[in-house]
Amino acid sequence: MATRRSFLTSLLAASLLARPTWADAGCPAFLSAAMRPDGQYVLCGLSASAQITFEIPLPARGHAAAAHPLRPEAVAFARRPGTFAIVLDCSSGHQKASLAAPAGRHFCGHGAFSAEGDLLFTTENDYDAARGMIGVWDARQNYARVGEFPSGGVGPHDIKRLPGEEVLVVANGGIETHPSTGRAKLNLPTMRANLSYLDFSGNRLSKMELDADHQRNSIRHLAVSADGGVGFAMQWQGDAINDLPLLGIHRRQMDETVLFDEASVRNMHGYLGSIAFANDGTSLATTSPRRGMLQVFKAEHLSEEVAIADVCGVATLGDAFVVTSGTGAIQLPNATVRTHNLAWDNHLIPVS
Repeated sequence: MATRRSFLTSLLAASLLARPTWADAGCPAFLSAAMRPDGQYVLCGLSASAQITFEIPLPARGHAAAAHPLRPEAVAFARRPGTFAIVLDCSSGHQKASLAAPAGRHFCGHGAFSAEGDLLFTTENDYDAARGMIGVWDARQNYARVGEFPSGGVGPHDIKRLPGEEVLVVANGGIETHPSTGRAKLNLPTMRANLSYLDFSGNRLSKMELDADHQRNSIRHLAVSADGGVGFAMQWQGDAINDLPLLGIHRRQMDETVLFDEASVRNMHGYLGSIAFANDGTSLATTSPRRGMLQVFKAEHLSEEVAIADVCGVATLGDAFVVTSGTGAIQLPNATVRTHNLAWDNHLIPVS
């Protein structure tokens, strides 16, 4: 009996040891796409002290990535309108799988995993029908496509899972595009952005749509707090430079939307790049690469502004923030700046 017990214990230990974790990829805290000096695009892992833990080539410019919650896997997405989404083994650097959007679709730069990492959800543009779609992929079956459903609007971009729920929130930017016209925006006079809350079967649970005064605001990027509050960063599509806000928080339980006047079209040159909540849930940061500015809000009031050239990526580190720049600089919460010979792209993605 002791021999059998020892054998089973050894077998269990071996099976556990065989399962790679993020420690096998150098324990990255964040992921970011970047461009090297030779023009090669890469996906990098970054430690909490802004050291590079891995660097994996990409076939073209990347935008964002989705980190698997358990395994050292990342799905890297092309910049919109992009045709590639590839699954990378971040411990070996090998490509594990490639996601192919259906005919008449392209990816929109973002994706989100279910809590256990079994399913991946991707934002997609069904461009001939001028509607957004969410693709569903099974990570247990080498990322086979197993379903899809409407995103609840036009021009979906970012997508997040709400903590503790099987609920997705989608930033439907409202802008119609078509590959035949490149990145041209085809419906600005009638565009209307929204946040759509969907369950994993695609049922829309609720929707937040801005009023007519904000009709030219495109909701692009999202951050979710531990209590389910959704921060959203916008990009202005109008001609006039005005003081309309580009930043807000929506709370689905109360159907309440708060807009931040100090992150305005005028102050931030009409463009917010990224957004993140601190772990305490009371601080919200956003960036504007056009303005070269990081703004931090505390309890809905502007508490800090930091000028950073070509800033864009921002992510949480404890109750503070890490930001990346196209200049290669990474600014840590203690004001330490670490610089790499890379041009960091738009987003800094936390690794769970």
